[in-house]
Amino acid sequence: MQSLRPLQERKGYMKAISANVTKGLQVGTKLRCADNSGAKVLEVISVTGFRGRRRSRPSGGVADLISCKVKSGNESVRHEVLKTIVIRQRKEYQRLDGMRISFEDNAGIVVNEKFEPKGTLVKGPIAKEVIERFPAIGKVATIVI
Repeated sequence: MQSLRPLQERKGYMKAISANVTKGLQVGTKLRCADNSGAKVLEVISVTGFRGRRRSRPSGGVADLISCKVKSGNESVRHEVLKTIVIRQRKEYQRLDGMRISFEDNAGIVVNEKFEPKGTLVKGPIAKEVIERFPAIGKVATIVI
C-alpha cells in the first residue's frame, strides 16, 4: 500500500537527474572529501539503491548516495561510516544535450539524514546533476559545472 506522505518526505527519496551518468565508482574506490567535515579520504562501502545482477559489484556515479568509511582525517571521524554524495567523478558521462563531462578527481561530501552537508564549504567544482537532486548542497557550492 502506498504511503500518503508526499514523495519528498519518504525515506530514501531522490529526484531523477537529467543525464545518463556512467557509474564510475565501485565498492573499494577511494574518494577525496571535498568539504570541511574533518574527513580527508573516503572509501566506498555500498551504494544506496543499487540494483545489479548476480555477482556484480555495486557501483555509483555523480549525484548518487553512498556509504563510505573514513580512511584518513581528524581523529573524531576516522574509521566511521558516513553517508556521502558523489559530486565529481573521473569517468566521463554524457548529458542529455550531448555534452560529455569528466572531472580530474573523484570527490564526495558528507551529508546527514536530511541530505544536508555537514561541512560549511565545498572545495572545487560540483556537477550540475548534484544540485538538481539535492538542492541543499547548492547553498554551499562555489562553482557549479
